[in-house]
Amino acid sequence: MKRIGIDVGGTNTDAVLIDGDAVVASTKTFTTVDVTSGVKTALAEIVKQAGSGINGVNAVMIGTTHYTNAVVERRNLGRAAAIRVSLPASASLVPFCDWPAELAEKVNGGAYLVHGGHEYDGRALVPMNEQEVAQAARAIRKDGVDSIAVSATFSPLTTECEDRAADIIKNEHPDAHVTLSSSLGRIGLLERENVALMNASLIELASEITEAFAEAVQASGLDATLYITQNDGTVARAEMAREFPVFSFASGPTNSMRGAALLTGIEHAMVCDVGGTTADVGCLINGFPREANNVVEVGGVRTLFRMPDLLSIAIGGGTIISSDASVVGPKSVGFRLGEEALVFGGSTLTATDIAVAAGLLDVGDKSRIKDLRKQVIDQALATIHERLSEAVDRMKTDASEVPLLAVGGGAMLIPDSMPGISDVVNVEHQAVANAVGAAIAQISGETDRIYRDMDRNDVIALAKQAAIDNAVKSGAAIETIQVIEVEDFPLSYLPGNAIRARVRVVGEAVSV
Repeated sequence: MKRIGIDVGGTNTDAVLIDGDAVVASTKTFTTVDVTSGVKTALAEIVKQAGSGINGVNAVMIGTTHYTNAVVERRNLGRAAAIRVSLPASASLVPFCDWPAELAEKVNGGAYLVHGGHEYDGRALVPMNEQEVAQAARAIRKDGVDSIAVSATFSPLTTECEDRAADIIKNEHPDAHVTLSSSLGRIGLLERENVALMNASLIELASEITEAFAEAVQASGLDATLYITQNDGTVARAEMAREFPVFSFASGPTNSMRGAALLTGIEHAMVCDVGGTTADVGCLINGFPREANNVVEVGGVRTLFRMPDLLSIAIGGGTIISSDASVVGPKSVGFRLGEEALVFGGSTLTATDIAVAAGLLDVGDKSRIKDLRKQVIDQALATIHERLSEAVDRMKTDASEVPLLAVGGGAMLIPDSMPGISDVVNVEHQAVANAVGAAIAQISGETDRIYRDMDRNDVIALAKQAAIDNAVKSGAAIETIQVIEVEDFPLSYLPGNAIRARVRVVGEAVSV
C-alpha cells in the first residue's frame, strides 16, 4: 500500500511517501503565498526522491489550513444567506447576531426567518410555511447570493423541515448551494446555525482549493485519487470534502497526532506539535485525537460540531523574540521564516535562531547568531519551555504520568522533561509527522442524532448503519469498515424514551 501524504501549514508544506508503515521519501518546503505552488514543489520532490518507487501510488491525501485561515484572517470568504425555520420562536436572536462585526459584514448575505420547526419533544412547533421559504429563496437569488445555510429548531431530532426547505430552495434557486445545519452541528440552534453559515461561506473557496489540488496531483504525473484530510484523523474523497470544508478545520494538528501514533506505536499519550507558527497540544485515545464535546470558537464565532480537543499557543519556529528575550511571541514570521530569521540572512530574531544558538538545531548560517548572549538564549528557552509545559498540563485530564510525543518542525523547542509527563518521546520523522498522519488516514463515517420511542439496541443499530452509510459515501470500502466508537445518552429532559446516539466508523479507501 503506497500513499502520499501532504500537510500544508502556515509556515511549511510537508510531504511523505509511505509504503505500508514505512516512510520511503519525505520533504519539507516553505508554504507559498498561493499555497498550491508549495504543494506542486513538494510533490515534485517526492517523485524525484522515490524514482521508480513512485509506481503503485494511487492515493494522495492533502491536509490544508486554507479554510481555518480564511475565517481567522477574514479573507476569501463568500456571502452566505441564512434561512431559519423557527417562527414564532427565536425571533429575538437573528442569524449572525453573535458574530464579530467585521466577519459578519463580509459573510452576511441576508437573514430570513420563516414559520416552522419542531419542539424539543419532536412535535411540530407550527406547520412550516413553504411559501415563506420560497419567497426567501427568490429574494436571495435576486441579491445574487448562491450559498444558503438552512437551520431549523431541533433539526438533530428530525430533519424534516430542513430537508423540505432545501427542496423548495432548489426549485426557486437552482444554482444555490445549500448547507443543512443538521448535517454538521448538534443541539444548540445558534451554534449549529453558525457552523452551517461558516460552511456555506467557504463553499466557493473549497471548490477552488480542491480543483487546484487536483491540478497539482495531475501535474505530478500521478494517476492517484485525491483525498482531503478531516479533523477527526480521517480523510474524505475530494468531492465529498468540498461540500463540508469546515470538517477540515484543525486537520493539521490532528494529522500530526495520528502520525505520532503510527511512528511510535503509542496510542494513549499527550502530543505536542510545534510548527512554524503555533504549538498544538492534544491527547491521543486509541490512536485518535480526543474530541471536544463543548462549544468551540472559530474566528470568534461560537460553534458546536465535530472538532478535536486542542490547545494552541503562539510558540513555533517562526516566533519573534525581542533582542533581550523579554518578549517571546505571539507574533511570528510564518512562511517567511526562510527569509527573515537571522540564520537565513534576515534581520528578525526567531525561536529557530535561539534553537540553533543553543545547539538544538543545525540549519542556516551559525555565524550570524554568534554574538547572541547566553543570557538571551537561556531566557528565551526558559520562557518557551514554561509555556509548553503549562499548555500540556492544562490539557491533561488527571494527575497520572503519561508519555508525551514530540512532533513538528519545531519539536526541538520541547523540553526533555515536564511535570506530569513520564517520558518525552522524540518521534522518528517528527518534522513530517503531520504528512505521515495524512498518508495513513482512513475514511470515516459518523452520526450524532437523537432517537425517540425506540429500544436502545434498535437505536444503536440504526446509528451504526447511518455511520456506515456516511463512510461509504465518503469513499470507504464497506468490507473494511470497523466501528471505533459508540456512545448513547438517555435524555431525561425529553418526554418519552429519548436517546442521543453517536457512532464513528473507519474504513480503507476503495481505491487502495
